[in-house]
Amino acid sequence: MQPWETQSSAVVADYGIFRVRKDHCRSPRTQRTHDFWVLETTDWVNVVALTPDEQVVLVRQYRFGSQRATLEIAGGTVDPGEDPVDAAARELREETGYVPESVILLGAVEPNPAIQNNRCFTALALGCRPVFAQELDEREDIVVETRPLAQMPALFARGEITHALVWAAFHHYELWRQGQSGQAASARSASK
Repeated sequence: MQPWETQSSAVVADYGIFRVRKDHCRSPRTQRTHDFWVLETTDWVNVVALTPDEQVVLVRQYRFGSQRATLEIAGGTVDPGEDPVDAAARELREETGYVPESVILLGAVEPNPAIQNNRCFTALALGCRPVFAQELDEREDIVVETRPLAQMPALFARGEITHALVWAAFHHYELWRQGQSGQAASARSASK
């Protein structure tokens, strides 16, 4: 498929957390031009954080879009030039006070490529322990909770976790876990 030709592009509004860009583009199929609006924002990272005893570190916070408190995982923006793994450790520490022994990048999704230009990375933080007090900014009120990893499917099934990017993060985690199981099985059969 041929890309559309961008004839002009301009930022029409800047709201700090995102900018609105207007692109005037030509269709390669019809040769007609159309206007499109894109939300420009930084990349994000979500953190599946596990303690040594397989508790998941969760956060409960008020979300203004849905106008209710939601149960989620720690996450936030990736600063310009920042590695997503470093951003994951930073966001986890700031929002929860937990510090991981190691962080593994599991993958990324495009939250809504129809109108957004960013990616949301998923990181797995292992060996997490509460070390610091939360470092919340003035627009955050976060309550930290832990739940056994084995209970996560029930939280999703009951609708206690509804954030789509948290669902995506746990899908990344499940694919990683299955890959780890497959690697362990291959290693056992190779040693026989």
